[in-house]
Amino acid sequence: MPFRVVQWATGAVGRYALRDVLARADLQLAGVLVYDPDKIGLDAGELVGAAPTGVVCTDDVEQVLALDADCVLHMPLPSSYFDGSHGNDVETICALLASGKNVITTTGFVYPKNYGHRVLERIEAACARGGTSLHGTGINPGFMSDFLPLALSGLSSRIDHLYVRESSDFRGHPSRQIVVDLIGFTRSAKDYTAAVRPYRAFQRALFAESVQLVADALGVVLDEVEETDEFELATEEFEISAGLVREGTVCASRWIFSGLVRGRPFMTIECVYKADSTRVERWAEPGFTIHIEGVPQMTVAVEEVSHGLAAAAAHAVNAIPAVVTASPGIKTLLDLPLPTGRGTVRLA
Repeated sequence: MPFRVVQWATGAVGRYALRDVLARADLQLAGVLVYDPDKIGLDAGELVGAAPTGVVCTDDVEQVLALDADCVLHMPLPSSYFDGSHGNDVETICALLASGKNVITTTGFVYPKNYGHRVLERIEAACARGGTSLHGTGINPGFMSDFLPLALSGLSSRIDHLYVRESSDFRGHPSRQIVVDLIGFTRSAKDYTAAVRPYRAFQRALFAESVQLVADALGVVLDEVEETDEFELATEEFEISAGLVREGTVCASRWIFSGLVRGRPFMTIECVYKADSTRVERWAEPGFTIHIEGVPQMTVAVEEVSHGLAAAAAHAVNAIPAVVTASPGIKTLLDLPLPTGRGTVRLA
């Protein structure tokens, strides 16, 4: 029987995930929760240009909690973490788990241990109550910042330093909530400095999860995870999908997260965000790079991921079978089999 899946939120990533679920023979859509009032009452297929599904979108959380489903793809917009409009993610996730539904989330929780014993115990209690599992894949970080470095580490006889860099271009990203409200592009330097404070805490929590996961997997005890960030101002006016970037406003930012041991970096993650990479020369071009300094030296570069949000959605969808069939509890990438694209092959 196919696994019954609920799509929780249908933003940029959620729509990709919804489309993937509808295309899979081993998955069956059981419900869709939306936040946009204009989407309430629509057939789920309408949201992604697919055939009618018979599943009607709702904003009724209690209705979703009552559904008979195997898994929830939990994908609210990150900007909701700061204005409280979507509620507390831990509360929501625990309610879903306790209701008997496994949860795969892109809101973090790549390594929930990093949030402390109180959060960890709440999640584990909800998993026990519902006989369910929680798995965090992460939009950013996710895969490039944890899974791939660990996979490459298996080729090492000595590791001196792990370095991961990801550079993203947001010129085609349509969401003002992400590009303006969250990342801070198009803001003045003064407004950006004030607005970025909650985002800095959010970024630190997310990337610290990946650094800590890798450290624990390799038997390294970190003293701390250090964070630094800086931004770049536009030298000319230009348009992106999310709006107008005026001269003198923020058009790029660079974040560095370092897991330190006795003051020396064990692992460094560098994140570069650009409103339009063709207009911002400073810092790295879009793409991903992983470098392991040690024996042997290794560098892996992924020059382009044509649809990064589609990849993030597919990563979560492809994890469904493993998460649903796992024993109850928190399941990180260290606890699950290799996520693959099984069921996605389409030969001409």
